[in-house]
Amino acid sequence: MNVFVLCTGRCGSTTFAKACGHIDNFTSGHETRSRLVGADRLAYPVRHIEADNRLSWLLGRLEKKYGDNAHYVHLTRDPDAVAESFALRSAHGIMKGYRDAILMEAGNAAPISIARDMIDTVTCNIEAFLRNKTSSMQVRLETSGEDFARFWDWIGATGNWEGAAAEWSVRHNATAR
Repeated sequence: MNVFVLCTGRCGSTTFAKACGHIDNFTSGHETRSRLVGADRLAYPVRHIEADNRLSWLLGRLEKKYGDNAHYVHLTRDPDAVAESFALRSAHGIMKGYRDAILMEAGNAAPISIARDMIDTVTCNIEAFLRNKTSSMQVRLETSGEDFARFWDWIGATGNWEGAAAEWSVRHNATAR
């Protein structure tokens, strides 16, 4: 069984992967294959947990390769907080790509408007993908302590629970203000 953590980004995916690093019966990672193309991009080992916001742009390929034979987590955070974080990063990365390529240079739109549009698009894509999946759950950053405990049980994780739980009190990859 593989586990895919789908998200918009800026919602705790790095922390999720760090917490999963304390699991003994799965490998885990954050954006481990994001620089690969073709079949290599989705060639994850069996019993691997992958947190990668870019998977939300590859859902058709994820469906084709894994379909309903994987577990899926929709990791979310308050959309306004996500938008604010992305707006502060609007000059580079996925925000720049979304603004300049997907929205075809969205004119004078404010970074916060572009961020909200991207978050809505990605969230809708994930929700549509998960609609027919029999093994999916939601984890919210705001309730990550109890949600991650449910996740741990859901996949039958073994390992250092205390270490995994402690990761949620660390701000990994936080946006500088």
